[in-house]
Amino acid sequence: MKQVKLEDLRILLVEPSATQYHVIKGYLEDFGVRKIAREKSGGDALASSQRSRPDLVISAMYLPDMTGTDLVYKIREIGALMDLPFMLISSETSLTALDPIRQAGVVAILPKPFEPVQLKKALFTTLDFLQSEEIDLGETFAQELRVLIVDDSRTARRYIRNMLQGFGITLITEAQNGREAVELIDTNSYDLIVTDYNMPLMTGNELVAHIRHKSRQPSVPIIMVTGESDLSRLAAVDHTGVSALYDKPFEPANVRELIRTMFG
Repeated sequence: MKQVKLEDLRILLVEPSATQYHVIKGYLEDFGVRKIAREKSGGDALASSQRSRPDLVISAMYLPDMTGTDLVYKIREIGALMDLPFMLISSETSLTALDPIRQAGVVAILPKPFEPVQLKKALFTTLDFLQSEEIDLGETFAQELRVLIVDDSRTARRYIRNMLQGFGITLITEAQNGREAVELIDTNSYDLIVTDYNMPLMTGNELVAHIRHKSRQPSVPIIMVTGESDLSRLAAVDHTGVSALYDKPFEPANVRELIRTMFG
């Protein structure tokens, strides 16, 4: 596979502020990125992306016609763009405002102002997502791994599925809540379960407890992904027996390495 470099990236920067646009563009050019297009509104960004798909969309939260959250969800509903990497840059700190965009599957959420190193790290995360290749698991083939994704957000499930497929994993089942997952786990065998923390009907924590104490596959590896910010609640997760706990957004490289360690 041809290696994609920073200078190869085609970036669409959605930023109504000329000042912010020039600041971000300056950082990108410092990193060697030269293919930078700009749109000032969400509608124009959608139209531009459909005419010529970029490798990454970097958007502000508040646009003239919609929010960055609206934009990423509209992108996820367009077949040719549904897996398009998306990065948010915003001064917004409200969990209520940021959680929906975390659920949509984004490569990074950067604050305003941000440090250049944060932007560069997010760009490398994008490169890793774009050039995912099958995990080398020795005698175990990635195509043989049976994975269950549990998340009440359809866009989040799709993002995780795309990531796993990039690793060469194809035997993927989805559940939209913990109770649905329990039914599947009680009648099917899985090699790995990836679950959200905050879900209706049954939380990720409750699902993990069921798997560990009541299911017929109590030792199955479990990866939990979450936008939860309550440290006391997350501390409880560490005692439920998850193999790894990742914040949303998370880095595909970390998940790839964990799976390699588990099954390689």
